[in-house]
Amino acid sequence: MAVSDPVFTLADLERWSRPGTSLAVLGHPIKHSVSPPMHNAALAQLGRNDWRYHRFDVHPDDLPRALDTLHAKRFHGVNLTVPHKIIAFDRVAAVDPAARPIGAVNTLRWSPEGWHGFNTDGYGLAAAVHETLGVDLAGAHVVLLGAGGAARGAAVECLRLRCASLWIANRTRENLDELLESLTPLAAGVPLHGFAPATPPRDLPIGSLVINATSAGLRPDDPLPIDLARLPRPAAVYDMIYNPPLTALLRAAAALGLPQANGLAMLVHQGAKSLEIWSGAPAAQTAPSMSVAARAALASA
Repeated sequence: MAVSDPVFTLADLERWSRPGTSLAVLGHPIKHSVSPPMHNAALAQLGRNDWRYHRFDVHPDDLPRALDTLHAKRFHGVNLTVPHKIIAFDRVAAVDPAARPIGAVNTLRWSPEGWHGFNTDGYGLAAAVHETLGVDLAGAHVVLLGAGGAARGAAVECLRLRCASLWIANRTRENLDELLESLTPLAAGVPLHGFAPATPPRDLPIGSLVINATSAGLRPDDPLPIDLARLPRPAAVYDMIYNPPLTALLRAAAALGLPQANGLAMLVHQGAKSLEIWSGAPAAQTAPSMSVAARAALASA
């Protein structure tokens, strides 16, 4: 961790009196976040010398108090990581229409009435897949692994961009059915299917984009979220996990000769979109400097 990017607590926040424009990321834990160096590099690029992005370790039980204090201290913007994205959804003054179907917010912007919530994860995914794999979600057959919050955000973006079809694989059928039911009103003609990862259906399209939105791969002994060899040959594999940079799923994809990429570009692009919401600077302008800073922070961790 860089000395210039300490981890603050709720107690630190309540004593906060720093001048300038403050931004923050809240998580639990948060010490491994590369968002501060990533955002601060972009702020330096923009010449926003009185802006600074900080990290706060906030327990989920303390999130309402933290959000109230951040607003009272006039923090200009806040990023939220798991599990705060869902908890905050019902605790903000307004939610961007694009974030409503997701049921989670990862970006908050100060307003006199309270926090205005957004979700930039879908934008980050679409931009990252295009940048790293040359694939557009629009018109793509997508096989999405997982039925949690990350998968829901990815699914909503795929349907919003009108993917050719969406196939969701999840081990727990109850969670899968619940997600499919909530997505059905958004599908609007896009074929929507669910299946167990152990038994892929035979009619899966050849040349699909496989997206891992599960946590499988964070630990070395995690099982594969799916056996890629049992799928009709995919076009590419995208894993939302960026640390470790090469998960078991990505190693399996490489062994099969499939184009593959980890989630670092998604982190960068969702962050650049958050900064656009706060500063007005186009995400495409700040993403390159954010990428360089994020890679350097991961390399030094």
